[in-house]
This record gives sequence, C-alpha cells and structure tokens, in this order.
Amino acid sequence: MAKVSVKLVAEAGIGTVASGVAKGNADIIQISGHDGGTGASPISSIKHAGGPWELGLTETQQTLIENGLRERVVLRVDGGFKSGVDVMLAAAMGADEYGFGSVAMIATGCIMARICHTNNCPVGVASQREELRARFPGVPGDLVNFFLYVAEEVRGILTQLGYEKLDDIIGRTDLLRPRHISLMKTQQLDLSYLLSSVGRPKWSSTKIRQQNVHTNGPVLDDILLADPQISDAIEKEMEVKKTVQIYNVDRSVCGRIAGVIAKKYGDTGYAGRLEILFTGSAGQSFGCFLTPGMNIRLVGESNDYVAKGMAGGEIVITPSDKTGFVPEDATIVGNTCLYGATGGRLFVRGKAGERFAVRNSLAEAVVEGTGDHCCEYMTGGCVVVLGKVGRNVAAGMTGGLAYLLDEDDTLIPKVNKEIVKIQRVVAPVGQLQLKQLIEAHVNKTGSTKGTAVLNEWEKYLPLFWQLVPPSEEDSPEANLEFGDRTIERITVKSA
Repeated sequence: MAKVSVKLVAEAGIGTVASGVAKGNADIIQISGHDGGTGASPISSIKHAGGPWELGLTETQQTLIENGLRERVVLRVDGGFKSGVDVMLAAAMGADEYGFGSVAMIATGCIMARICHTNNCPVGVASQREELRARFPGVPGDLVNFFLYVAEEVRGILTQLGYEKLDDIIGRTDLLRPRHISLMKTQQLDLSYLLSSVGRPKWSSTKIRQQNVHTNGPVLDDILLADPQISDAIEKEMEVKKTVQIYNVDRSVCGRIAGVIAKKYGDTGYAGRLEILFTGSAGQSFGCFLTPGMNIRLVGESNDYVAKGMAGGEIVITPSDKTGFVPEDATIVGNTCLYGATGGRLFVRGKAGERFAVRNSLAEAVVEGTGDHCCEYMTGGCVVVLGKVGRNVAAGMTGGLAYLLDEDDTLIPKVNKEIVKIQRVVAPVGQLQLKQLIEAHVNKTGSTKGTAVLNEWEKYLPLFWQLVPPSEEDSPEANLEFGDRTIERITVKSA
C-alpha cells in the first residue's frame, strides 16, 4: 500500500496542524522551509512564504512528542538543503528524512534561469521544445555522485562525534551549540527554543520508517471490489450497472478499481464496461486514475481533485434534483480537477473551483464555470467552459485547446498571455469540435446552459474565445487554412 505524505509549510502553529495530521493517519509529515523552491515559483512565494525549516521542525517534533504521536509518523524536512551539515542539523532536531530539491536540479544541469513556466528553459530541463531538450546536459551519474558526497560528509561528521549511525543522533538537540557571531543584528537572538528538548521518541528512526502503512479500515472501493457482480465484470470483461450511496469521507473512489483493471488488462485492454451511479457527496479525488471501460456518474457534488490522473473512461457530475439553486451558478466540484489527466472525458453541470485542468494532458472536459488558474500548465486535451472564469487563465499552458464563453467581454484581462494566443473560433474543425463537446455535455448532463447555446448556435459561437498555445497553432482546430476537407474526414471518422 502507498504511504500518505502531507506537506506543511514551516510557520508558527505548525505543531498543532501536524498533530491533527498524525491523528488523521498520515504516514509522513513533510516540513518545508522558506529556502529553496523551484525557479517557477512567483518571487513573492520565494521570498515571503513560510519560515525557517529549523523552527518548523523543532515545533513539530516537540508537539508530537508531548502528545505521544511522534512514533506514528516519519518527519521529513526540506528547504534549501545543500550539504551533509544540513542533514546533521535536521537529524539532531528530530527529522528522519531529508529532501534535496533545487541543488539536485543544479547537479543535473539546471542553471536556475527561473523561466520554467515559459517553455523556454535554456538547458532543456523544463521544456517540451525538442530543440531545447536536446541541450539537456545531465546524466544520472551526476546526481548519484552528488548524493555520495553528501553521504560521505554525513559519515565523516558522525565519526568525529563518535556515533555509528544516523539513528543515534536523531532528536539529540544536546549536540547542538549556538555559533556566536559578532554582528549587531544577531546579538539579541535567543536560540534556546531550538536547543530545548522534551525527550526522544520511544522507537528508533529506523523502526518508525519501517512500520506498516496506516489504514482507516475498509474503504468504499474495497466494498465495491468485493461485490460479485463487479468482480465478475472485471474478471470476465462483462458489463455491469450499480447504484451506490457515497459520502464525503469516501476518498479516491474508483482508484483501486481502476488499479485492478489496469493491472490485469493494461491501459486499454479491458473490453468490459462498468457503469456506476453514485449519489451523495464525494470526498477528495473522486474518479482518480480512471481507466477505459469505466463510466462513472455522480448525482450530488464532489470535493477537490475530481478525475485526478484520469487515463480513460468517463465521469459525469450533476447536482441533485430540486436543489433550490441554478446548476450553472453553483460550484459542485472543488479545486484542481483533472490534475495530470492523460485521457477520458469529464462533464460537470455546474462550476468548478480553482486550477481546473491543471497539467491536463489528453482529457476532454466541459464545465460551466471555473475559479482562478484554469488550464494552468496544460499540455494537451481540450477544455470547454460555458461560463465565467477567474484570473490567470492558461498560465504555463503549452498544449491542448480551450474554448471559453465570454458573454460580457470580461475574459481578455483574465488570460495569461505569456504563451497562448487568443482568437475567435474561426476554423471549421474547431467549431465542430466545440459543438460536439457541448452536444455530448447536454446529452450526458441535461444542461440547460448547454441547451441554450446549441439552440442559438449562431448567436453564441462568436462569443467563444479559443486559447491556442504555439504547439497547436498549425492544428486543424485552430488554423483556418485546413478548411472543410478536414471536417469531412473528421465527420466520417466520428460516424
């Protein structure tokens, strides 16, 4: 079973949050300091987010020990780690594992140009342009050598202190001494909090790291997989229809089912069909990692990460009947839907939260409104939005297409224009793609908004904007020069 790692920013009060995370059965708590960070981060995040990892780690270690929770979780820390000395300091303050990010990138050739989001990385680390990727100088051996040197430095310091292994010094704040520097701004610093100790864990770090993965007991997917109809449908590639009640404590629903199918048949080899109707409120990651052959419908609403990692299949989400609100005006799915999806379709009768379709690669989706950062870092697929969106649309979008309905002329200022081009839907193939997706949306969800658009197609078509990254500029959906001949081929193929 996979472990659950929860990342917390080092700041005042992190100990209380970490205690709750430990009680929630997390396996790893990662404390991230303000140093380090990728070159793609905004300057405000690099300079002003969080505090020193030393303070966050110390507070977390002490709070967990005082509440008898330290043995339940592995403490991992990162934030500008560069050497074995950083590892030794973190170990003495209680960390079990140590994260190296920026310096590991530099070891393999990154020059920290801080333009990762523009697709123009000069050394090809963060780019999909083949001519730039050809410049990438890194080899695995560079990274291996770096970590060997870090390990050798740690071994050397342990030897000098007279200890045999790292386990022996984890939580030993008595080994730390303040370094006195004759600067006016450091003379009033009180480091006693960092050097104080409330005891050490009852178990060694190795035993903590090797304990079994925490579990909340049987989850909804286990119950579904135990159903003879579903198990037979998977084993014998049959068709089955089920109706299931779902609650917001049911997280990652359908993820394990998809895993069983993928393990047996691969990504596209399953010839059966699972049609599952869920009613109620779904927890996080509903429909994650879905595979072809799985058609999932939810009547209700869902939390964040709907269709995360989706590889195929179909998800349809509609509100319950007689809800008392207009579906296209209400948010019925949370943030970060379609994160990293590589296939499949998602139809949502209602609005989505922030970061809709972030890192979407090949999935197609129709939604009736989104929050900020829609289509962020998108690399493929197609997204149709039949309502208003938030700010910073298409930031870092290097592939795929987006069609956004703009009824009140407010869209243009919200689009991040660093990469994408904004144009009306003039290509016949693009118009056909847009119309077919809306038709599918209406057919699946009964959307009144989609129906209104189709009924007055000539009126609404000029109100759509098409967002086109450079990689799609010569595609038939975005380029008028391809003409009607391509439409005929696509129509025949669809039929």
